[in-house]
Amino acid sequence: MSEAELKSCLFNWISQDNERVRALDIVQRCAKQYSIPQWCIAAGFVRNLVWDRLHGFELSPLNDIDLIYFCPLDIRPARDAAIEAYLKQLAPDLPWSVKNQARMHLKNQDTAYTSCADAMTYWPEFETAIGIYVSDVGECEYDKNTQVTAEQPLFRQCATSYKLVAPFGLYALFDLTLTANPRRTLLIFRQRVLTKCWLRQYPLLKLMS
Repeated sequence: MSEAELKSCLFNWISQDNERVRALDIVQRCAKQYSIPQWCIAAGFVRNLVWDRLHGFELSPLNDIDLIYFCPLDIRPARDAAIEAYLKQLAPDLPWSVKNQARMHLKNQDTAYTSCADAMTYWPEFETAIGIYVSDVGECEYDKNTQVTAEQPLFRQCATSYKLVAPFGLYALFDLTLTANPRRTLLIFRQRVLTKCWLRQYPLLKLMS
C-alpha cells in the first residue's frame, strides 16, 4: 500500500475505537482551553493499535496516553502538570501523560527541538515516532462544566479531520518492524525492546538495528 493508503487505514482504525476517539476529542478541548497550537497523541496510542490490528488481537488497553505539544514560550514543568490535571479532571479514568517538547531537549541533551515532529526524530525507534491530532474544519462549542466519562463521552459537535505527525512515515510500523533510530544508541533501543516486552507481546515483529 502507498503511504496515503496506510494513512487512510490508520485513520479508519482510529475512528472505529471509541476510547481513542474520546481521548482525541478531550485533548482537542484541552488544546482550546490552554491555547496549544501544536499537539498530538503519539507513541503507543498509535503504534499499539496498528500492531494489535495486524496481529488480529483484541485492542490492548490504553495504558499510557502520551500527549506531546510544543510551546517554547512557557517550558515550565508546572504547565505540563496543569494540563495533565485538567485532562484528569475531564477524564480521570484515562492514563494521561503530558510533555512539552520545547523542553525535552534539555533532558535528552540534544540541540533544541523546533517542533513536535522535530522532537520525534530523536525518539529511539521509528515505529513509536507517530502521532495523531484533530484539526477543526468548523467551530466547536463545549460545555466547560461537562465531565467526560466512558459512559458519557464528549462527542465532536463540528466537522473534524484527523492529521498525522510521522517524520519517518508509516511503512515501518505497518511492516511490523522495530527499527533503531541512528540518533540514539543501540543500547537505548535494545533496553527499550527488552523492558517493553514487545517481541513477546507481538511475535510477528522483526527486529531491525
